[in-house]
Amino acid sequence: MRILTGDRTTGKLHLGHYAGSLSSRVALQDKYDTFILLADVQALTTHFDNPSLIQSSIIDVAIDNISVGLDPEKVTIIQQSQVSSIAELTIFYSMLVTVNQLSHNPTIKTEAKNYGYKEMTYGFLGYPVSQTADITFCNADLVPVGEDQLPHIEMCRKIVRKFNDLYGTEITEPEARLSKIGRLCGLDGNAKMGKSLGNALYLSDDEATVNKKVMEAVTDTNRISVKIPGNPDVCTVYKYHQSFNSQESENICSMCKSATIGCVACKRLLAAKLNALLDPMRQKRAYYESHLDEIKGLIAAGTAKANRIGNENLEKIKDKMHILIK
Repeated sequence: MRILTGDRTTGKLHLGHYAGSLSSRVALQDKYDTFILLADVQALTTHFDNPSLIQSSIIDVAIDNISVGLDPEKVTIIQQSQVSSIAELTIFYSMLVTVNQLSHNPTIKTEAKNYGYKEMTYGFLGYPVSQTADITFCNADLVPVGEDQLPHIEMCRKIVRKFNDLYGTEITEPEARLSKIGRLCGLDGNAKMGKSLGNALYLSDDEATVNKKVMEAVTDTNRISVKIPGNPDVCTVYKYHQSFNSQESENICSMCKSATIGCVACKRLLAAKLNALLDPMRQKRAYYESHLDEIKGLIAAGTAKANRIGNENLEKIKDKMHILIK
């Protein structure tokens, strides 16, 4: 059984990525053949005018994945743009999907709104088609994703079913795997933590930066004094406690409601928990940042493996499509 998952190379990864997908990857790497995609082509859908960011992010995202606990001896790290079978499958799949289907995809609509796009490029609109090629070039069985990616996975399954029905291919229809932690809101209380929203806590942030960001995080705005009981249900900091400090979260909730703990003390507790989580990641990141040749070697080896698998699968697909001249 094989997993395919990955990240757009538009900057370093944040705690939302960890909650939404990275933690699942670490938990599953011993049970599945795990492929990690450095999605530099999909990064171009929103950052085509900033290629230097994408170039540096290829390395940063690879380091982030290894730093959270993925074993480079067990997982295959792939640079998307260097796998030719993905590009070819994207073209084939695009013949089966209408513009109407793509424009009504809720994730596409949300992202277009977030980026302020009044008009969408062909590449941006076709993101789910490209993602289908990512998943299926190696016949992945499982895709660990955040909840916002579920519409993409459902479209992928529909494309695969239609393709198999038309051509008699045996492309694997993948299943989504949601993280146990789930979607993480931004530090500003926004429903989503995002690089473009400026409300993210990065896995590479140092201790002082984490402390500062947590102290600035949104809490119950009606609680203007420590003597006033708080409402954890509307507090961003409490939501983080539930995700990353679950053993103490119920007690913190009770103390907040009874006004026996203030917001500052509550934030300090959270910052300590987050720094304890991030410390091992920081150590691994520091090592690989001083051994960049190791990371580049992992990417090169993984990409070569992906090309071997993808080309073999693509040849079978082209044969079934009757476009392979023998």
